[in-house]
This record gives sequence, C-alpha cells and structure tokens, in this order.
Amino acid sequence: MPGHFEPLPGGGAAVALDDVEISIIRSLAVQLLELIGPGPAEDASDDPLAELFAEGPSEPPADPVLRRLFPDAYDDPEGAAESAERTEELRAYSSEFRRYTENDLRAGKRDNALAVIHSLDELSAAGEGGAVLKLTADDSRQWLGALNDLRLAIGSRLDITDEEDTDLLYRLPDEDPRKPMVMAYLWLGGLQETLVNTLMP
Repeated sequence: MPGHFEPLPGGGAAVALDDVEISIIRSLAVQLLELIGPGPAEDASDDPLAELFAEGPSEPPADPVLRRLFPDAYDDPEGAAESAERTEELRAYSSEFRRYTENDLRAGKRDNALAVIHSLDELSAAGEGGAVLKLTADDSRQWLGALNDLRLAIGSRLDITDEEDTDLLYRLPDEDPRKPMVMAYLWLGGLQETLVNTLMP
C-alpha cells in the first residue's frame, strides 16, 4: 500500500504514509487554507436564511491560483465570443453567479482542507514513524476534493495548462528550482488517482 490508496472493505480507503509525507501534505493543506482565507467572522449572523442569501465577491480573484480554484462560471476560453457585447454579457453572468456561489465554494474547500489536517493530526498523535491512514467513504471524498485543490494550486504556480506541460515537467533537471514542486505535484496526482479508483463501484 505504500504511496497509493487501497480500498477498505465496506467502503473507504487506506494509505501508508511516513512522517515526511504526513508533514508535506499537512503543510500544503495549511497553505491552501491560508490562501482560501478565513471563514465567516465570529460576529456573523446566526440566521441560516441570512447566510443563505449572503453575497460574496463579484469579481474574479487577483491571485492566479485562486482564479484557478474559483474560475468564472461563464467563460469563453477559445475566444469564440462573436462580439464585445457578448463578451461583456458573459462577464456579467459570471459576476452574478460568483456573488451567490463563491462563499459556499470557499467553505467547502476550507472544510476539505481542514478534514485532511485533522485526520493527519490524529494519525501523528497515534505514533511515530508514520502509519496507515484509514478513511471512511465520506472522508475519502473530502480528501479527494483537497488533493484536487492542492494539485490545481501547484499546477497554477507551475503554469501547467495541459498534458504537454506535465510531460515537460518530467524532464526537468534536478537543479531546476521548480523540481521539488513538480515532484509534489506528480506525487499528489498519484494519490488522487488511486483514491478515485477506491471510490469507483
């Protein structure tokens, strides 16, 4: 089981992690939390209906990683918009959609990252020298979401936009300063892929 998730009887997944791997994943999850930002303030309303209709930001984030994590809902990646008017219309739709969805998306990503941190903290408290992390089916889905977000974040920092970019990263020389980030990206990809396989019926 080293380095990859395996299914558990009755659902869920397990992976053996050593102390270094635990430390790396935990550190990345903490950085992701810091990037996403804090949750609602302590003085926020306790009224769930008010929270439901609370408005979020209407403009895309300035940070390219956050733009990758919270992309526009209505995009024209191919530049196929027939006119400036149509482009402006798509921007308006995206802005409106973002206002009512981004807060929930951020909360979900925060919850996933926190779930990873808590499960790793419990694992570390259980003993030294690494251990086998066992996740329920629900925990596995949160881990999957967090692993995906971590890879999107790292991929954005590495300017990965398609599969060809990934192929080039395999050939980076060891002295390239991006190499540790590339290794983390590829390793997390392996974890993510095997975790997906454990969730498939």
